[in-house]
Amino acid sequence: MNELNQSPTYLWVGRILSGLVIAFLLFDAGGKLAKIDPVLKSMEELGLPAASATTIGVLLLVITVLYAIPQTAALGALLLTGYLGGAVAIHVRVDNPLWSHTLFPVYVGILLWAGLTLRNPKVKNLFWNF
Repeated sequence: MNELNQSPTYLWVGRILSGLVIAFLLFDAGGKLAKIDPVLKSMEELGLPAASATTIGVLLLVITVLYAIPQTAALGALLLTGYLGGAVAIHVRVDNPLWSHTLFPVYVGILLWAGLTLRNPKVKNLFWNF
């Protein structure tokens, strides 16, 4: 299936998956930027100083916006993959439970790439050229 014959179903499923990822990440960035007590406490439990909440929140916000814009979505996905990889490393370092905490960023990463792949035929062709 080429770019002109993209299935509307794939496109909408991709948009929905991407929308869910974007909503979650914006919520996460907002919690850090608003310096909500449970977010700051969680960061400190993970070994991150609460003072870094603004920096991390701004980075996450900017990268998520890049992912949300169709022209920069692939760059945003690549940068979010790095961000999520850092989250996995932090959870491994503090010995959090594997399936619920440590792999949660991996689940988000799978959803973000699945959404992008389904809504962008050029990305699909990078992975599956058939």
